[in-house]
Amino acid sequence: MPSTAADRPHSPSRRIAIVGAGIAGLAAARTLAQAGVDVAVFEQAATPGGRLAGIDSRAGSFDTGAQYFTVRDARFRQALDATAAPCRPWSANAVRVLDALGRVVEASLPGLEPHWVGLPRMDALASHWAAPLGDALHLDTTVAQLEADTLQPGRWQLRTTGDADGHAVHAGFDAVLLAVPASVARGLLQPVAPALAAPLAPVRIAPCWSLHIAFAQASQPGLPHLGPQWNCARSTHHRVAWLARESSKPGRGRIERWTVQASAEWSAEHIGDDAARVQAKLLRAFAEITGIRVDPSFAQARLWTEAKTETPLGRSHLWNAASGIGLAGDWCLGHRVEDAFVSGLELALAVL
Repeated sequence: MPSTAADRPHSPSRRIAIVGAGIAGLAAARTLAQAGVDVAVFEQAATPGGRLAGIDSRAGSFDTGAQYFTVRDARFRQALDATAAPCRPWSANAVRVLDALGRVVEASLPGLEPHWVGLPRMDALASHWAAPLGDALHLDTTVAQLEADTLQPGRWQLRTTGDADGHAVHAGFDAVLLAVPASVARGLLQPVAPALAAPLAPVRIAPCWSLHIAFAQASQPGLPHLGPQWNCARSTHHRVAWLARESSKPGRGRIERWTVQASAEWSAEHIGDDAARVQAKLLRAFAEITGIRVDPSFAQARLWTEAKTETPLGRSHLWNAASGIGLAGDWCLGHRVEDAFVSGLELALAVL
């Protein structure tokens, strides 16, 4: 393991590995690349975005992770404007709290800030920001191990697995930035830098079961949609925390589609259940809340084992210049998309 910054060889352009191509990793990669740093980004999924994920179905698309994002940080706004990001505000038409039977307990206040969504899905923002990275972005590539470079003392190498390169070693990195969930970062750091993993111990991220359903039978003249008039809501139902009418989002297609996100408590209790069992339970809860009791034409359940930060790190990033290791992610500050952006940006600025 590199001991001090002085141990690392000097070169005209530093070479930095970034593990994770969610918004935090992309913000860090773009900032460093624009400053002339040679970056390589490794992402285990087939597409960039992390929890800015989406799926397509015969009924239309669904946002399977983050449902929208806010723009409170001026730097986030600047980045969206400067890159002509593919996003639009969503007229959420929300209620804040529903009881177990779908009745409004607390109505939402007038919207004070827009709810933004990517077009045509939430992951479009990540794909747009990843495009300029070109060959520096390695998809379908899982970083299995972080270790000292065997040929270049003072540098790092990554052992990876994936469809693109099978088993491979990527070497010669002056620094490694981990823009992955805290549990993944702990696993990579524990064998080589346990002291850097220690601050992550208090971080807690809750799981979430999500259900995606479509009702093609609602797409007919005189029947614009089924069920309630609102487009999204937070719920006190013991199974469900959030519901959103996907088809109300801009650019999403007209077939009525819903995303139902289970509560953190219920998701944790049922984390070992199979998808079919979860689907049946969440469909029942959805019917109780919305009054929509017809069978959907499409249904799919998905488990996020780490979905929403409950106990954040409490600072925007971690950077250890002596070892050349940094960490970023929404979990550093909270759970918002812009938390991830701020984390990745501020880590990159610290590295520079």
